[in-house]
Amino acid sequence: MKAGRIVLRAVLILVISLTLGLTVYTWNAKRMMHNELPMPFGVGASVVLTGSMEPTLRVNDLVVVRRADEYNVGDIVVFQQGNQLIIHRIIEKNDEEAKITTKGDANNIDDGQIPVSAVKGKYSFRVPFVGLIVKGLKTVPGIIIVLGLSAFLMIKSWRNERMESDKDLDDLRKQIAELKGEGDTSSPESIEEQIKRLKEELGENNAKNSEKSE
Repeated sequence: MKAGRIVLRAVLILVISLTLGLTVYTWNAKRMMHNELPMPFGVGASVVLTGSMEPTLRVNDLVVVRRADEYNVGDIVVFQQGNQLIIHRIIEKNDEEAKITTKGDANNIDDGQIPVSAVKGKYSFRVPFVGLIVKGLKTVPGIIIVLGLSAFLMIKSWRNERMESDKDLDDLRKQIAELKGEGDTSSPESIEEQIKRLKEELGENNAKNSEKSE
């Protein structure tokens, strides 16, 4: 049980640290660098907000993208246009001007040419509907809920462990008290009663032995 609580606290501390770290990192990237999709270690995640890529991608899917050295026709990419992230497929590529043309699978009109430098990464895989949770965690109330719940579970784990430690300490004190003759089972009164009873039993046995010998 104690080992499990230690692991739980370690996980909760990790969650709190990651939540705070990613929140600060994302805030700095968006506010100071105007980067709507930070890519630490070349990996990022974005939420599908529209149905422009259906049926391949659906609203509220969480899309994980990876930075690539080259993007080709047919690749699904995430690129930034102003302060907006768009997840569309490359339909044309202009190597001379370092530009690409993208279009949503469900759209009738393409997005026009965009510079390759605007591309954040290439689609790797998706997790259906998890985007709802991610969107919630990006809000101030969502962050407060995660941090508050983690802190509550940590405090509860510490309190439970402390209560168990106090109980173990009380049990140990009782055992020590009994060994010292301070408990009920080895109190002076109990010892006197036991001695008296033994004397009576001994007297009865001696009387029986005398009767047999006669």
